[in-house]
Amino acid sequence: MSFLLFLSVFLIAACGLIYELIAGTLASYLLGDSVFQFSTVIGSYLFAMGVGSYLSRFIGRGLVARFVAIELMVGLVGGFSSSILFLAFAYTQSFRLLLYLLVLLIGILVGLEIPLLMRILKDRFQFRDLVAHVLTFDYLGALGASILFPILLVPKLGMVRSAILFGMINAGVALWSTWLFREQIGAPLPLRAGAALVLAALGLGMAGADAITAAADSSLYADEVIFSRDTRYQRIVLTRWKDDLRLFLSAHLQFSSRDEYRYHEALVHPGLASLPGARQVLVLGGGDGLAVREILKHPNVERITLVDLDPEMTRLFSTNPMLTRINQNAFASPKVRVINADAFPWLESVAESFDFAVVDFPDPTNFSLGKLYTTAFYRLLKKRLRDGGMLVVQSTSPLFARRSYWCIVETLKQAGLRTYPYHVYVPSFGEWGFVLAAQGPYQVPSSLPAGLRFLSPHNLAPLFDFPNDMLPAEVEPNRLNDQILVRYYEKEWSEISR
Repeated sequence: MSFLLFLSVFLIAACGLIYELIAGTLASYLLGDSVFQFSTVIGSYLFAMGVGSYLSRFIGRGLVARFVAIELMVGLVGGFSSSILFLAFAYTQSFRLLLYLLVLLIGILVGLEIPLLMRILKDRFQFRDLVAHVLTFDYLGALGASILFPILLVPKLGMVRSAILFGMINAGVALWSTWLFREQIGAPLPLRAGAALVLAALGLGMAGADAITAAADSSLYADEVIFSRDTRYQRIVLTRWKDDLRLFLSAHLQFSSRDEYRYHEALVHPGLASLPGARQVLVLGGGDGLAVREILKHPNVERITLVDLDPEMTRLFSTNPMLTRINQNAFASPKVRVINADAFPWLESVAESFDFAVVDFPDPTNFSLGKLYTTAFYRLLKKRLRDGGMLVVQSTSPLFARRSYWCIVETLKQAGLRTYPYHVYVPSFGEWGFVLAAQGPYQVPSSLPAGLRFLSPHNLAPLFDFPNDMLPAEVEPNRLNDQILVRYYEKEWSEISR
């Protein structure tokens, strides 16, 4: 009996933390700026739990019935929380309002649980034992949830099913509580019927989880969604319209198959073609293999090391026939080595050196990505370049995010590198910027590999000229302890979207 009681504590603690993690993760996926989103969601959730704990003092009788009812409400609201948020983001303008209303409501309900359960159990255990056991299992449940969430739940079940599963666990705790505390319930049948209804509703939600996400995706993306998956690190979505495939990571467009060749040719060849002796090339990010495809056009390159955080990305672009057709099966080349790791600690741990490095990370939409655009990161990368080596960084739009672009340039300068900024027009993105950086001078190459669709020796030099509306802006460098780039980026792109 005692084991079942404290197992209940373990489970409701796990459920409470899962709902909190889902809200924070969805806010990060859909709104960006993960530090801000997690901080405000966690703060609001903890505040709401405090409110719930305070409100528990006003519940004076029928404690078990109230506890069961609260568990059912937590299961219902928490279980459908991710479904509600996905649909709200796709179909309404009230995502933020609904996000925090749900966080506050779930937090208040979760805050009621432990105080009520302790009052229910106070006659069965000594106070000191009760507090010790309840808090121990409460913290263990939180630990279990925090480990399961990124490793198993998100990559295997996704956000919608994970929330519904734990909603069902809450409802299951409510149902078995009607037997554990049957002596303290006058009329258990209505509560059991309520639990059965909640479980049935959540079961229908579980069966229709794909339909829920498909409905949200169909509204969120203009074209047909042909693939979507939540991974430990991001939400991957592929859309298709006629012969155009588009990749979105956490709702941000990464490429269109119709014009990505402009971006990737401009990313790779202006730098690599100027280094005819380059043998070892490093690619950071670029899990779609498209930069690798371009590097393989240089026969002098003997080894390409690609470091991408998300194994699901590299697996998808190594095995899916539609995608391997786009990257020309680049990952199958014997020259290519794929490493799934965070680029920052990986650079710190390796002793290898490279002739050329391609930095192809997503835009700095949050602080997790922003750390990869800091002086600390670029200094670390500079140490991995051989004498005469060079790196190139994709650097967002110098037209739409002018200060962000020149912040990246200034950051590279502060890291001790000479910079050679340039830009290109990509129809899917507009004007897009890159920065070549080296310890020595750069000479625009006079020849390029055969078979390029966009670049030629004649249109290379003009890429390094900037019109008046893209000229350098007064900015500060992006540092690890003060990521001003993320703030520049968020402000500039939010102004564009108004």
